[in-house]
Amino acid sequence: MEEISELDAKTMEPDFYGDMDAAGKVLQRIKGLKNKVERYDALYALWDDLTTLVALAIEENDESVLDEVKGGFKELTDNLSSMKLETLLSGKYDGNNAILTLHAGAGGTEAQDWCEMLYRMYTRWAERRGFKVETLDFLDGEEAGIKSVTFQIEGVNAYGYAKCEKGVHRLVRISPFDSSGRRHTSFASLDVMPEINDDIEINISPEDLKVDTYRASGAGGQHVNKTESAIRITHIPTGVIVTCQNERSQHKNRETAMKMLKSKLVEIAEREQKEKIEDIKGVQMEIGWGSQIRSYVFHPYSMVKDHRTNFETGNTGAVMDGDLDGFIDAYLTALSRGEIEK
Repeated sequence: MEEISELDAKTMEPDFYGDMDAAGKVLQRIKGLKNKVERYDALYALWDDLTTLVALAIEENDESVLDEVKGGFKELTDNLSSMKLETLLSGKYDGNNAILTLHAGAGGTEAQDWCEMLYRMYTRWAERRGFKVETLDFLDGEEAGIKSVTFQIEGVNAYGYAKCEKGVHRLVRISPFDSSGRRHTSFASLDVMPEINDDIEINISPEDLKVDTYRASGAGGQHVNKTESAIRITHIPTGVIVTCQNERSQHKNRETAMKMLKSKLVEIAEREQKEKIEDIKGVQMEIGWGSQIRSYVFHPYSMVKDHRTNFETGNTGAVMDGDLDGFIDAYLTALSRGEIEK
């Protein structure tokens, strides 16, 4: 019988992989802190270079470096704003990846098109920050747009930033689907939850789960569309429903759906314990008038305004292309000051 090497024997011990996971988390933490120090040093070096350049230009009465100074100052302020945002992230799960779900409100094609526009906006925002986006589940609109979509944004502090966007979003525009060119108002809701790592303990009884399988929709190849690989899991005590159809295998979809369910239940557990299931599930705001957190007005004027912080901008095109940092900064700042509730 072959002898088992010391390393092989070690890997057989129950705590080995747990120790490896813990070591990996420590290394990841060290890497993150090292990155912060390096960014600060680079920021300080840029500031030092700019002040030296300005002093020399004043001494020599040289205006030729003005464009260089302006460019450097913009880079400095942009990086400073980014680092300032990070200091406002103090939540337990702020550093985690984020799982976002968009739902179109009432209004058929109009709302479904708006839902797709928001999906594009958040995808662009994630790309701007260097985050990775993966679609987990989707339901196409009847004529155009999306009825609902769930997607994961992967990156450092993804949840900390994305949580600021949770709520109902309202659009006012001249409808491209109305031959009379009338103005329409559409609504869509966004739910945001952190991706929870497997090391977080939360007990989910199999008896509390209702698992359904169905055929995936949309693109994905012959195997995906002709087998019941998609998964829908209902957590009976809370009524929370999660779905996943992104993976080719039913096993992988179930694994991802369980991770989504775990994330949602941990989010619920973070809230105050209340007796009613409706309260435990959180405030379910109607996707309609009076519940929006932000309005996007394309007609009769151009403006995007956040109703929680009153931050606004007239550059609707930039916002729809993912320029959301102003809104996120305003929300996190107001939250840190206790001016708004979580």
